[in-house]
Amino acid sequence: MGFENFTTAFAAPEFWNSVVLTLVFTIVSAIIGQNILGMVLALLMRRSNRVVITITGAIVIGAWILPEVVAAYLWTTFLGEDGSLNQILTTIGLPPQDWLFALPIIAVSFANIWRGTAFTMLMYTAALSEVSPDIEEAAEIDGAGAVRRFFFVTVPIIRRTIMTNLMLITLQTLSVFGLIFVMTGGGPGTSSQTLPLYMYEQAFSFGQLGYGTAIALLLLLIGALASIVYLKLLPREEKI
Repeated sequence: MGFENFTTAFAAPEFWNSVVLTLVFTIVSAIIGQNILGMVLALLMRRSNRVVITITGAIVIGAWILPEVVAAYLWTTFLGEDGSLNQILTTIGLPPQDWLFALPIIAVSFANIWRGTAFTMLMYTAALSEVSPDIEEAAEIDGAGAVRRFFFVTVPIIRRTIMTNLMLITLQTLSVFGLIFVMTGGGPGTSSQTLPLYMYEQAFSFGQLGYGTAIALLLLLIGALASIVYLKLLPREEKI
């Protein structure tokens, strides 16, 4: 009881497997996927006309407001053995795959990217609206290309928003449960069992409530450490 639950967790290979999968899921679907795709969409919408902005915003935000269970079922039918993706692959002469069985953690990561990118897009759209066109024009006159202007002008200006967004989507992704539970149930085996699913299994399937609580506290600690890292990366003068 008590502290023994933590020592049991640290000695369990299943716990460390869940930690690794949680980190992979978070890095792929949030830090890389949602962050980059959200930035790309925000940049494209900044230079598009009102019709394109409205249509793109409606599609992306529509995915965001869908209930998690509904989004999970949509992706299950798309990636399943008889799903739409395999029908497309068959049509163009490629062999079908059971993606939820072959690449479960990647499959749920793509689903989470699709569902969560809208938040990042909205954050970056708001931040980019504060970037003065005069500054970008001055950099362009000085000979800076689009890529250099983005990394040396735009990114420093919106750095605070980038760090804030990364912190929020990281914390949100660490706690994702329903999406993975519906799509794979943590399987096959434990190949997509992140910490929230491992905690649920131990606490409610195996009746080890104390052990499950210990896992929840460790997950909270991981989230706290991630938040500290992001706050440390903020410029000194911008910290509260």
